[in-house]
Amino acid sequence: MHEQSHEHLRELPPVGEILAAQAIGELIAQCGRDRVRDWAREALAEVRGSLSTVSSNGETTRETLTALVLASIQRRSVDDSSQKLGRVINATGVILHTGLGRAPLCPQALTAIQDAAGACNLEIDLASGDRRYRGYQLQSAWNRLTGAAAALVVNNNAGATVLALDALCRGRDVIISRGQLIEIGGSFRLPEIFSQSGAILREVGTTNRTSLGDYEQAIGPQTAAILRVHPSNYRVVGFADTPATNELANLAHRYGLACIDDIGSGCLVDTTAFGLPAEPTFQESIAAGADLVLGSGDKLLGGPQCGILLGHQDLVDKLARHPLARALRVDKLTLAALSATLDVYVRGAAIQEIPTLALLAATQESLSTRAHNVQSQVASPPLRKGGPGGVALPAPDVQLQIDVAQDNAPVGGGSLPGAELPTATLRIKDSRLTADDLVARLRLSSPRVFGRVHENEVVLDLRSVLPGDDQQIVAALLALNSGKL
Repeated sequence: MHEQSHEHLRELPPVGEILAAQAIGELIAQCGRDRVRDWAREALAEVRGSLSTVSSNGETTRETLTALVLASIQRRSVDDSSQKLGRVINATGVILHTGLGRAPLCPQALTAIQDAAGACNLEIDLASGDRRYRGYQLQSAWNRLTGAAAALVVNNNAGATVLALDALCRGRDVIISRGQLIEIGGSFRLPEIFSQSGAILREVGTTNRTSLGDYEQAIGPQTAAILRVHPSNYRVVGFADTPATNELANLAHRYGLACIDDIGSGCLVDTTAFGLPAEPTFQESIAAGADLVLGSGDKLLGGPQCGILLGHQDLVDKLARHPLARALRVDKLTLAALSATLDVYVRGAAIQEIPTLALLAATQESLSTRAHNVQSQVASPPLRKGGPGGVALPAPDVQLQIDVAQDNAPVGGGSLPGAELPTATLRIKDSRLTADDLVARLRLSSPRVFGRVHENEVVLDLRSVLPGDDQQIVAALLALNSGKL
């Protein structure tokens, strides 16, 4: 190694000195001494490896090298923080964004989770002291909202489907339309999921058209059920047709079969009230005669992730006794959140208090007003204190260019395929950063704001942003403008 490089190495601070630095004290309190020590060693190795570059710039003093090490440690802490599971403001416009956790929970659900975090009456009847089955507290709400005689909740809707087919149809035929054998998110194909149940799928009809006669012709001695599946995130338009749930239920009952209806999104409301296409609901399917209805909890229902099975008491009892039910069961926090969510529906306050439904119901006019309010606050930030005698100082020059624009936003999350709602967006440019750099900094900001890039602009879409988060977006944009991000 060059003699000058040896001189530089001697200027590098030891790990102990780095850990004693005032700037590192708070980081140690937040992340722990062992983790910060590892970052310090990695940072020292990084700076040591780049000493030739440092030498060419003349930055060879102990102070400058220490600053480089500290900056490297801070970058590592930011990278580590960005990987932690935590709160993100969804400004993509996609209300049910699978990657961002789908439905935001209502305040009542958050309170219920906290209340149930310790000991709770998960499987105990407090009046009698007797052991009960998990989820018994939700039965009354399910019956009131849907008319279902019984309910069972598992970890997700794919699990609900496998459980239903395994418990009711293993080794026997299940009839399904070819147009419903779909692939869902994450490259999961329903036929592959269904095959895990041991049921034998009998495909009928074509991709776009399946008649009631197609189903009837496929019924044989080995048939156990007729299965109808929601198309999730796609739709067939034009020359397309498929039997309604009541027609399939009547056919199944005529032959002594079960009718299983997977409605997908777990909807409990009339989506046409939001200017959207009609989405199947639990109560409509039960009223149409389906014996077992399946749906998700974290889509249009607006609750936590889970799979919901509603139907006849004897069928649900059979599912609950199946060994898979134990493997797929949900924990107390999920049940607490779901119970609180259903209570909001029972009170008749779902549109106002379930965040997913409130986001769907928001008018473009209200979203536009909110967008202009954010724009004005960033364009004219408040004066800063700190001048002579405490006189307010003007805010730094605004570097961000923010425009308000109208657009359309998809619902997402495997619900209402192809459906969009009018929205208002913030279109953001920065004279110092590319759009990709800008959107990345917002993702790593505090709070973390997740937007998208379109036509070399960062787009923050308020259709998916809760009103209470507008000020958080303002704070992130102001921090970005001031160079703190």
